[in-house]
Amino acid sequence: MKTFLAAALTIILSGTAYSAEYYVSMSTGDNANSGEKDKPMQNLETALNKAAAGDTIRVAQGNYFGLRGKGYLEAKVPVSIIGGYSPDFSKRDVTAFPTLIQPDNASAAKSRKSLLTLKKSAAGQKLTIDGIIFDAGVRNSYHKDEGKPAGVETGMLLLPPQKATGENATVTERCLMIENSASAGDVHIENCVFVNCANFAIQGGHKQGNFVIHNNVFVANRMAAIEIFGTGGKKGPKGPTEKDGHVEVSNNTILFSWSRIKDMADMGYGVRIMTNVSYDIRNNIIGLNTITGIDHTRFNPLEWIKIDNNIFFGNKQGDLLLSEAGNVQMERVKVSDLSTIGFSSVKENKEVALKLPIDKAYTEGFLNARYSEEADFAPDSPANLMREALGLNKQGKLTTSVSMFANRYSWKEALKLFGAQTGAGAQKPSK
Repeated sequence: MKTFLAAALTIILSGTAYSAEYYVSMSTGDNANSGEKDKPMQNLETALNKAAAGDTIRVAQGNYFGLRGKGYLEAKVPVSIIGGYSPDFSKRDVTAFPTLIQPDNASAAKSRKSLLTLKKSAAGQKLTIDGIIFDAGVRNSYHKDEGKPAGVETGMLLLPPQKATGENATVTERCLMIENSASAGDVHIENCVFVNCANFAIQGGHKQGNFVIHNNVFVANRMAAIEIFGTGGKKGPKGPTEKDGHVEVSNNTILFSWSRIKDMADMGYGVRIMTNVSYDIRNNIIGLNTITGIDHTRFNPLEWIKIDNNIFFGNKQGDLLLSEAGNVQMERVKVSDLSTIGFSSVKENKEVALKLPIDKAYTEGFLNARYSEEADFAPDSPANLMREALGLNKQGKLTTSVSMFANRYSWKEALKLFGAQTGAGAQKPSK
């Protein structure tokens, strides 16, 4: 008895607690259940509300986007969310038993938030997300006809206030958001799919520890697939001088990152290197991005950055966008010149035209994507001369046209990219 009491007292004094496991199944669960394996809950949100930091939530096949279809989920503390289970939890296979967070368009009238947000974290805690498919493509609004290449499912993405008739406007929020105040612990994202995210696939602040993004598929996301910025460290007049935290981006397949708006002139990166954290970018496939595969324009010190063993292809304006400290001029850099910049490590990167299982019509449309403007303005027309005489502004018309912009991509097609290239990019998730 004394030994048991001493052990219990040691656990209490050390602050150590046993973590709990909860099971969630859309098809067989009930929210009144305890969450045990044979009594699963039905909704992921119910489990998130009950779980404490360090607990594990195992999620079966289904679509989970909030109670009463509100369109988003929030993890108040870091937990492990593991998807890809069969309804009875006897098997796990991320591709055979897809676990989705895929809100419908009706939810955009109820809420306009990220699909999943981590609200709070402390040093020593860890958020793990493994085997979840994030798809904002059903919630987004797309033009019925404009910017719709032959064979592509939808027309171009419509940004607010534009929206298709009878629909709610696109929610321009992240698929996965780590709030700045939640940046104190570790984060591990693995075996997930991020598709059709209308404002970054993963974005967040990070202060200390490791932020690992490993073995995921990113397709048709807007602005950038990955943007992790430091919330600690120190900045000098020419950029960061101290860092507090590390980002690893490894074995991901990152394709079709679209620009901020349809003119395709700003953003559209696979990975955006941000300030006050170090980066290790390795073994990824980074291709077919609107601007470049990697963006390095935020003046993070070169010695904090490693770029190794990546395959680049089809990035429209080069493989890396570079702006060095003290120089606002942005330079487009190809793979062959990465070693001349001065990064901590640059080795075995290459540019190869890979034959991947990607949608042929979507790829052709992306490669041919064009934006144009046509101005109809006659300053000396009778109407404009009259306006000038009356002290009114002259008027004209600007007509814009785009052949394709951030059109929806099928999450089922995106799943095919796991294991498409042996040894590079996202590999088949272990069962």
